Parts: sequence; structure tokens; C-alpha cells
Amino acid sequence: MAGDTVNKLKVMFIASTGGHLSELLELKPLFSEYDFHLVTEKTKSTEDLKDQYGSRLDFLVYGTKSHLLAYLLKFPFNILKSLCIFLKVRPAVVVTTGTHTAVPMCYIAKLFRKKVIFIETFANRTTPTSSGKMVYPIADKFIVQWEELLDCYPNAIYGGWIY
Repeated sequence: MAGDTVNKLKVMFIASTGGHLSELLELKPLFSEYDFHLVTEKTKSTEDLKDQYGSRLDFLVYGTKSHLLAYLLKFPFNILKSLCIFLKVRPAVVVTTGTHTAVPMCYIAKLFRKKVIFIETFANRTTPTSSGKMVYPIADKFIVQWEELLDCYPNAIYGGWIY
């Protein structure tokens, strides 16, 4: 497999677990076009991804803002772990469907002058997400799945639905 990736662009695909990851995995047909790496949070529902992606997968610690204290402790750890993963993978492009897990990686990519592509979630038709608002100013391409969101993100690209 290493020979297959020699001349391919390194692309990191990252998303939080759940719906954001489901949307990101809809882009799986693109994985074969790139030297790809997948990053998500480790949960019982994502552990089996290791069987499918092996060394092309890294996990961050799962956290949710509904458990704020635990989340505030895990978030700085995930920022450091994101930096380590970024330095290990060294992607040219980071593609994400969000959310909080992906924001630090997007800023790390920009710090290293790499491209960031953010795809706003299908779940929000008329209102921007917090992660979308944070990444929009630094994204090289910002894609929305609903035309209504062009009012919130005037420089975005309407890409239609991933599903």
C-alpha cells in the first residue's frame, strides 16, 4: 500500500463521533484518491474503525459539552494530541465536517500553512454551528449543504448534500 501513496496528496479527514463522522464517512470514495488519514473520537461505536483503517486512523478522547467539567479537562489534552497526530501525519489538507474535535486541528493546520476544508453539517439548515463560526475565518474552502446558509457564510460554496 505504501507504493500507492508515494505521489498522492496527504489529506486528513477529521470529525467528532456520531452524525459528523457519519457525514465525513460519506466521503469515503475520495479516500482512495489521496494518501488519507482519519481522525475521530474513541467510543464504543468507533472502535471497530481500527479494523477497517488500521494505521490510517487515530483517536482523540471523547468529550461532550453536556459534561462541561470533564470536557474542559479533556479539551486541552485533545489539542496536544491533535498536534502530535498532525506532526506524525503531516497532511497538506485537513477536511472536516466538524465539530469541537476538529477545530483545534484546523487551527494547527493553518499554523503550519496547510489547507483547511470545512463542510458545515447537514443538521443545520439556517443557523451556523459554533465550530463553523470558529473555522470560517481560516478555512480555505467552506462548504455548506443548504443554500440558506450562504446568508450566514457569504464566502462559502454551496455543495449540496453529502448524503
